[in-house]
Amino acid sequence: MTEIAVALITLAGVILTVLYGNKKTANTVKAQTDLTIYRIEQLEKKQDIHNGLIERMFKAEEDVAILKEKVKVENHRIGDLEALHKPQQQKQ
Repeated sequence: MTEIAVALITLAGVILTVLYGNKKTANTVKAQTDLTIYRIEQLEKKQDIHNGLIERMFKAEEDVAILKEKVKVENHRIGDLEALHKPQQQKQ
């Protein structure tokens, strides 16, 4: 009878130890999961900022290309006007 009582006490001790260990492990895992989720969210925010920068740079490069083409056209028009104006100056 004593052996059964000792076995039951030991069993209760093992069950309590396992339950406590599981609870502690679950808390640790939850904390680590929460931290991982937070860090992923922060990375997503940084990625969104980076992607926004890339989109703005593409737009800026397009605008620069358009402005370069406009300058090229304007310089050509100025050259044409100067060419038309030079013969008139020489006649006077």
